[in-house]
Amino acid sequence: MKRPSRLTGLTAVVVVPLLLAACGDDDTAGTAAESSSPATASADSSFPVTVESDGQPVEIPETPEQIVSLSPTATEMLFAIGAGDQVVAADEYSYYPPEAPTTDLSGYQPNAEAIIGYDPDLVVAENDPGELVSSLDQVGIPTLINTSAATIEDSYAQIERLGVATGHVGEAAELVAQMKADIDELTADIPADAEPITYFHELDPNLYTVTGETFVGEVYAMAGMVSIADDAPEASGPYPQLSPEYVVKADPDVIFYADSADSGVTAESIAQRPGWDQLTAVQEGRVIEIDKDIASRWGPRVVDFLRALTDARADLVSASS
Repeated sequence: MKRPSRLTGLTAVVVVPLLLAACGDDDTAGTAAESSSPATASADSSFPVTVESDGQPVEIPETPEQIVSLSPTATEMLFAIGAGDQVVAADEYSYYPPEAPTTDLSGYQPNAEAIIGYDPDLVVAENDPGELVSSLDQVGIPTLINTSAATIEDSYAQIERLGVATGHVGEAAELVAQMKADIDELTADIPADAEPITYFHELDPNLYTVTGETFVGEVYAMAGMVSIADDAPEASGPYPQLSPEYVVKADPDVIFYADSADSGVTAESIAQRPGWDQLTAVQEGRVIEIDKDIASRWGPRVVDFLRALTDARADLVSASS
C-alpha cells in the first residue's frame, strides 16, 4: 500500500532552492571522517533503527521503500548492497549503474520541494548546505549524510551504515568483505619494501592533482605508488596545482589523466605540451587514462580503480626487469 504523500504537509514549510557550498567530491574529500561504528541498530536491522548522520543520530522508523539519493557514490553503494529497487530518484550525476533512476535533481543545489515531490521516506546526500536537513525534517523525512570519505575505512563504514538504514545489513557486510578480499588479492604481490613508483594524477588541464593525503592517494599507496606532488614546494592542500616545469623536473614514472571526458585531454595532447615529450612516462607509453568517476568516488568501484593501478604497476615492473 502506498504511503500517504508528505506533500500535504508542505504548506506549513517555506521551501526554497538550496545552494550547496561544496564544489564536488574532490573538494570535500577528507573534510569529515566517518565513524567506525555505522549504527546503533541490532544486527538484523529490525526497524526502527538509528544511524549516525554527519555526527548526529537519525531515526529511520521503518524500512525505506522510496529513497532519493543525491550522491552518485551513495547511489552506487545502494545498488551494490541490493537496495536499488528502493531508490525512486537519484541526482543528475548518478548514472551508474545504468539502471539508476537518474533525474535532474541536483546534489550541489538541492531543491527540497523537488525532492519532496518524489514522496521519499529516506534521502541520502553527501552534505547539508544548511537547510536541506531541516527542511526535510519539518515534513518527517529522515536524511542520511554520507560525506566524502577520507580513507577506505570511511567507505566501508558508509556501506555498512547504508545497509542498516535500508534493511540490507547482510548484503552490506558481504560487499565490504568482498572489497577487502579483492584489495588484498590485488596488493598481495607488491613487496612492502618495494621502491615506490612515482605518478602524476591529472585532475584537469590546469594541472591540479592529488597528494598522498587524499582518499585517491591512499588507493595509489596501496598500489605502491607515491605522488610527485608530495614533494612539490608550491603545493598547497591535498589537491594542489603544479607548474608544468615542476612536472617535467619530477619526471614521474607514470602519468594518469582523469580529465579526458570533461576536457578532451588525450595521451597525444599531453605529449605535445612543451617539454613533456622528454618525460619518461611519455617516451615509454605510460600515459594512462583513468575514468574520473571511478577515480573520484569512494564506493565499490574503488576496487576497479586499484586494479587499473596495479595493472599499470605490473606492466612497468615487467618492462624494467
